[in-house]
Amino acid sequence: MIETDILIIGAGPTGLFAVFEAGLLQLKCHIIDALPQPGGQLAELYPKKPIFDIPGYPSVLAGELVDNLMEQIKQFQPGFTLAETAETIDKLEDGTFIVTTNKGTKHHAKAVAIAGGLGTFEPRKPALENISFYEEKGVEYFVKDPELFRDKRIVIAGGGDSALDWSIFLSNVASEVTLVHRRNEFRGALDSVEKVQELKKLGKINLITPAEVVAIHGKNHVESIVLENEGIQQVFETDYFIPLFGLTPKLGAIANWGLEIEKNAIKVNNALDYQTNIDGIYAIGDVNIYPGKLKLILCGFHEATLMCQSVYNRINPGKKYVLKYTTVSGVDGFDGTRKEAEKAVVKAIE
Repeated sequence: MIETDILIIGAGPTGLFAVFEAGLLQLKCHIIDALPQPGGQLAELYPKKPIFDIPGYPSVLAGELVDNLMEQIKQFQPGFTLAETAETIDKLEDGTFIVTTNKGTKHHAKAVAIAGGLGTFEPRKPALENISFYEEKGVEYFVKDPELFRDKRIVIAGGGDSALDWSIFLSNVASEVTLVHRRNEFRGALDSVEKVQELKKLGKINLITPAEVVAIHGKNHVESIVLENEGIQQVFETDYFIPLFGLTPKLGAIANWGLEIEKNAIKVNNALDYQTNIDGIYAIGDVNIYPGKLKLILCGFHEATLMCQSVYNRINPGKKYVLKYTTVSGVDGFDGTRKEAEKAVVKAIE
């Protein structure tokens, strides 16, 4: 059983920043996310795309923002349960919660903050016969552990940043990397496209465009795929097929938790603390809805801050917390570190 003060469901920017705000209140956080790494859609869909509306940053790459948030919360030592989805929730008599994932991992928390962005991200699967049979038998929708593909033959399908970046990375891991896209043009960062072009010339990546995977073969594991290129079909022997066609957001099992849902989002009390209709369960970021809601990262940061204040009062009834600016109070990390402003110099000027 994983014990924590606040269980955050969703490791996107709002969920990550909530860890920092909770840490200022000396509250411990643990995060569950269905993706294999923190960052939500910023890390998975467009890590190299610039964001222009983060205060203090004229422009910041999505992946860089995630890295900065991870660095900011490191001092508060959050726990992570990654590549698992929150399935069930049970409220105990003392008002705390038990949340169990699809893999049976149990978490005991004093409060739950749903920060799942647009919901649980599920991979967009190609319409191939029997593809479900080959899932985790050679068909992988995420690269959870690159070592799985060490010295293996892999075929990656897709035309965005994920397909390009993983083709580049795995070219130094797999014995053979083939990148397939149904168009000649790729929608990705220019440097990634140029890198793939360079690796193709060096013979480290096989690039096949325009083409589509139309079939998968193998007895108990993927053994080959069938490519269709301008009406001509070819059989390619491979050990793994990795279709990277993006993600589809869904509320998933959270929709069955008894929460008030409106337009595939969770209704919250925005006049106070972004709490749902169930006492002790909050929803922050793009996953919630209320009058005047704006789906912006900076709004999620604000909601996370007020949520943490509410949880503090819930956990410490009758104990008044006096808000102090970090410029005055400094930041005490759970790892023993302390960040504070330099003391003013008291010295007479002669």
